[in-house]
Amino acid sequence: MKIRILGPLHAETDGVPVVPSAAKTRQILALLALHPGRPVPVATLKEELWGPLPPCSAHSTLQTYILRLRRALAAALGGPYGSEGTAGATETAARTTGATGPARARDLLATGHDGYLLRIADEDVDAFAFQRAAQAGHTAFAEGDSARAARLLREALALWQGPALVDVRAGAALRIHAARLEESRLLATERRLDAELRLGLHGELLAELVELTRLHPANERLHAQAMVAFYRAGRQSEALQLYRGLRRRLVEELGLEPAPQLQRLHQAMLSVDPRLDTPAHGGRPTPTFDLYAA
Repeated sequence: MKIRILGPLHAETDGVPVVPSAAKTRQILALLALHPGRPVPVATLKEELWGPLPPCSAHSTLQTYILRLRRALAAALGGPYGSEGTAGATETAARTTGATGPARARDLLATGHDGYLLRIADEDVDAFAFQRAAQAGHTAFAEGDSARAARLLREALALWQGPALVDVRAGAALRIHAARLEESRLLATERRLDAELRLGLHGELLAELVELTRLHPANERLHAQAMVAFYRAGRQSEALQLYRGLRRRLVEELGLEPAPQLQRLHQAMLSVDPRLDTPAHGGRPTPTFDLYAA
């Protein structure tokens, strides 16, 4: 079974889509996918679906949702799923006559100790594939291999098809997971930009950086990258305008001055520091934001 949550929810098994339409069933599938091969306690599922005060009928209703999800899996895996009363007989027949939909569905969406689990591997969920590829990219950057870091991080980011769980109604648990994934996505984007700036690709990055600073108007790391890209492209005035705009927002909205690193980067541009003119191909792989760290 393959599941995508980095964008719209999508699941398929044996190449057949399995995407529940009911909101709560989609929540269950998404939360189970974020714990591949590990049981998710009933209490956690109840809180995700109904909050800290679930109704008295929550347990039986959850079982109904699980049954519906198993039926959808069984249909994709090769046959209709019987009623709860005939499930045992169906499984026995399946094991004696070969793998069929109902038996495989119960094996795939299994009942564990006080919970339910999807018997899938981490690599079957795009979020975990992203995390592995992104970590490899971060490691390559730290080792000074900017080209490999940029390639790996681009491959990781290509797994995203939109905001995490964009079409799933999220409770407390899914909101936390989605926020963590989005932060990991932003960090991977920033590191990939650092690597490509070190490769001298500032001109190719300008349009993307303009859009990113618009989407993240208080992100100092992205502003540092955009400032350096503009400066190296011979557009110093635009680099300085970016700094002034960021400083104004930080002061007016938060009462804060930009970070010392960014202030020193600004001063380096004002004094036309020659160290800014060309990308650093060797030496310690420093993120752009820390070019002028103390």
